[in-house]
Amino acid sequence: MKSVAIVGRPNVGKSTLFNRISRARDALVDDFPGVTRDRKHAQVTWNEKTFAFIDTGGYVSGDTSLLEGKAREQILLALDEAEVLLFVADAKTGLHPEDTLILDLLRRTSKPIFFAVNKIDGPEQTRHISDFYELGIERIYPISASHGFGIGELMNDLAAAIPSLSQDLSLDDDHENREIRLAIVGRPNVGKSTLVNQLLGTNRVIVSPIPGTTRDAVDSAFEQNGQRYTIIDTAGIRRKGKTREKLEKLSIIKALKSVDRCHIAILLMDALEGVTDQDLHIAGYLQDRSRACIIGINKWDLLNPSSREARGLIQNVKDRFRFFPFAPILTFSAATGKKVGKILPTVREVFQQYNERVSTGVVNRVLEKALQQHEPPMVSGRRLKFFYATQASIRPPTFVLFCNYPHMVHFSYERFLTNQFREAFGLDKTPIRLLFRGRQRGATEE
Repeated sequence: MKSVAIVGRPNVGKSTLFNRISRARDALVDDFPGVTRDRKHAQVTWNEKTFAFIDTGGYVSGDTSLLEGKAREQILLALDEAEVLLFVADAKTGLHPEDTLILDLLRRTSKPIFFAVNKIDGPEQTRHISDFYELGIERIYPISASHGFGIGELMNDLAAAIPSLSQDLSLDDDHENREIRLAIVGRPNVGKSTLVNQLLGTNRVIVSPIPGTTRDAVDSAFEQNGQRYTIIDTAGIRRKGKTREKLEKLSIIKALKSVDRCHIAILLMDALEGVTDQDLHIAGYLQDRSRACIIGINKWDLLNPSSREARGLIQNVKDRFRFFPFAPILTFSAATGKKVGKILPTVREVFQQYNERVSTGVVNRVLEKALQQHEPPMVSGRRLKFFYATQASIRPPTFVLFCNYPHMVHFSYERFLTNQFREAFGLDKTPIRLLFRGRQRGATEE
C-alpha cells in the first residue's frame, strides 16, 4: 500500500489539508491545538494514481504529557508506514525551532519529503516563505489548505513521486458487498480504543485512562480470512447536559455520523458499571437508523463469570435491551484479549443476516401461514386484509406488505408478523423492517 503521511507542528493546518485533498470532512478541524491525535487514512486518486493519505497529530518534542507522548507514537508509526512524507509548516507563525527538529526526524527516514508552507492565500504572499529556506529545502510549496491555493501543483508533483502500482488500493467491483464497516460506540472510557487495537493486533489508536482521549472517528482497514473490515473507533458519547466544550460536541457529532456509515455497531459497555441510561440512548440511535448491533460487555475479566453479580448483569442487559432482541450479547476483556476472538465470527454471522435476501414466493408462503395462525384483527368494524408481500431491500432486510388499511395495522400485530418473519427466515441476529402499503398507490382499502 503506497501512502503519504502529513506531518507538522500542532495547528499548522494538516487536517484542513487532509480534508481538502481527500474531498471529505473526515478530520476534525478547530483552532485549538492538538485536535488530531490518532492517524486518519483516506484513499486519494490524483492523475490516475491511487494512494492513501495519512493525517497525523501535531508533533511536539518537548511535551511529556501522557496523551502527547502517545500522539508522538502514532506519528512515528505513520512515518514508518508511509512511502512519501508531506511536511506542513505555518507561514503566519514563520519558521519555528520545532520545524527544524521535525525535519531532522523526517530526514532520518531517507524517504521523499515534500515541504509545504500553509496559510498563504495568493501569489502576493509567497514572500513569507523565504525564512524556511534556512532548513536547506530545495523546493517549497506555498499553499492555502483553506482556499486551495497551490494545492494542484503540490499534488501533481507528489503523485509523480509515487511509483505506479497494480492498484493495490483499488476497490474490487464487489467491494461494497464484501467489506464490513464496524463502528465501536459507547460512553467515554469503556475501552473502545483498546478493543480496536486488540482486534487489529497493533496499537493503531491511542489508549489512555483519560476520558475523551479519542476525539475523532478513526477508520482502520484490514482483512482476515478473505473478509475485509473497516473498524471505526469513535469518541465517547455522553449526555448532552454533560457536554460543554465545542470540541467535545463536534467529536460526538462525528461519532454519531459514524453510525450512519457503518453496517454493524458494537455497543460497548463496562461490566463494572452495568447498563446506564446513556447506553440505552445510544441503542435508540442505532435502532432509529436500523443498524445491526452487537452488545459488548467489556472488562468481563474483573467479574467472576459464575457469580450472582455476573448472571444478574447479563439478565439486566437482556431486560433493558428487550427492544433489541436480535442483538447478540458478548462478554470479553479488551485489555487481556480474553474471548475477543469470538467477536469477528459473530460480526460475520450478523452481517450475513443483515444482507439476507428472500424470494417473493417464500415471503408470501410465510405470510399466508402467519395469517392462518393469527387472523388479522378488525379495523373500524372491517377486517384487515393482506394481499401479498415482497422484500424491498437489504441492510436491514426490509419487507413491504400490501394491505387494505396500511395505516391501521396495530403495533402488536406488526410485532407478531415481524417475529414470524424472523423465525421463518433465520433472521435472529439482525433488525428487520416491515412497511405496510396500499395495494394501489394512494389506496386505503380494497
